[in-house]
Amino acid sequence: MRGLRFPVLVLAALLAFAGVALADERLVPAQPGALAAAIAGASPGDVLILAPGRHDGPVILDRAVTLDGGGAAQLVGDGRGSVVTVTGADVTLRGLEISGSGSDHQLVDAGVKLDRSAERAVVEHNTFTGNLVGVHVFGARDSQVRDNVVLGRQDHRMNDRGNGIYVWNAPGTVVERNDIRYGRDGIFSNTSRDNIFRDNLMRDLRFAVHFMYTNMSEVSGNISIGNRLGFAIMFSNRVVITDNMSLGDMSHGLMLNYANNADVRGNLVRGGTQEKCTFIYNAHRNLIHGNRFEGCEIGIHFTAGSERNAITGNAFIGNQTQVKYVGTRDIEWSHEGRGNFWSDHPAFDLDGDGIADSRFRPNDLMDHILWSQPAAALLLGSPAVQLIRWSQAHFPATMPGGVLDSFPLTRPVEIAVPEHIARMEAEARPAWRYGRQTDDSADPLTAH
Repeated sequence: MRGLRFPVLVLAALLAFAGVALADERLVPAQPGALAAAIAGASPGDVLILAPGRHDGPVILDRAVTLDGGGAAQLVGDGRGSVVTVTGADVTLRGLEISGSGSDHQLVDAGVKLDRSAERAVVEHNTFTGNLVGVHVFGARDSQVRDNVVLGRQDHRMNDRGNGIYVWNAPGTVVERNDIRYGRDGIFSNTSRDNIFRDNLMRDLRFAVHFMYTNMSEVSGNISIGNRLGFAIMFSNRVVITDNMSLGDMSHGLMLNYANNADVRGNLVRGGTQEKCTFIYNAHRNLIHGNRFEGCEIGIHFTAGSERNAITGNAFIGNQTQVKYVGTRDIEWSHEGRGNFWSDHPAFDLDGDGIADSRFRPNDLMDHILWSQPAAALLLGSPAVQLIRWSQAHFPATMPGGVLDSFPLTRPVEIAVPEHIARMEAEARPAWRYGRQTDDSADPLTAH
């Protein structure tokens, strides 16, 4: 029997090679039942070229095949379940217009559902229209979702719609260069790790990127325009958040909520109607470096429960309140002799080293009083308030605890916005800006 082992292995290898060699391209006509028949008769490695026109779903792909619509084939579901369900490994979906999913939130009906066994799937250059969820990566490891257009639903309340791309427990998944608009959240990642989300454009949504329990992942080069919240990183550890843009989002540009050991670098948050450029809530041991926070009501709302964060090299420009922090002890916002740039810090730099010659406190005692007692705003113009602020400016010992920058910078970090993105920002007309859809909760700490 042992003597037969080598010939058997050779025969198996030859059969496998023959299977690959026999893989073929097949043209599928746009006729009722033709796609289902082609899938049933396909061998692993086959490429099914869908003719222009309508092809009926739903379909299940349980083997390594490619569906290629060439940008002109429509795959339309019957309004129940997912339009395409992938259960086999190494499946590719390309150049299709996919619509017609069901509306069941519990089952997560989607244009494409990549099941746990759909490893190494590729979903690229497709257009998803009006599905509950565009792409649902349900445990499919090492999948690629790239260069798609996802247009979600606009009916119902925003919180009752589905997400553009939903990743659940799918390590190794890469989501990149997708254009996502409408629906609930652009990208929602839950209970996953080792994922990459980069260079996606997201508009007219609740959250652009929403992380829950997603660790050791990357969020880079994404653009959020006119959403209710840009980037919400919640209950996640060791996330790299770099070179993203939040432009004209409603409540927060970036939020770290119970997010620890994150690397937050090179991001631009530019408000206008924005409540907070950044909200740091019970988040610890994060590096927040080289970001630009501009034109918000509050530059950073920093809670007292956040500890051991390094905040350095950032630019706080033209925010109504640069920092909101209520605490009784000093927190130093500089690192290794470099602090942050503050547009409201009138300081000299006599030696020209880029570091201002005087320290900066972004808040005074009256700020603390106003945050805890909003009715005190009626007294802002009174002589008593002016006397308190004059006293604190001349006698620093009277200052309360709070943020202190001992080495403020004299030059801000510059982050350029591409011209076509700036046009989108200027032309954005999100519904929330005009008081529509007021039944939605915009509180990111209570609405998940």
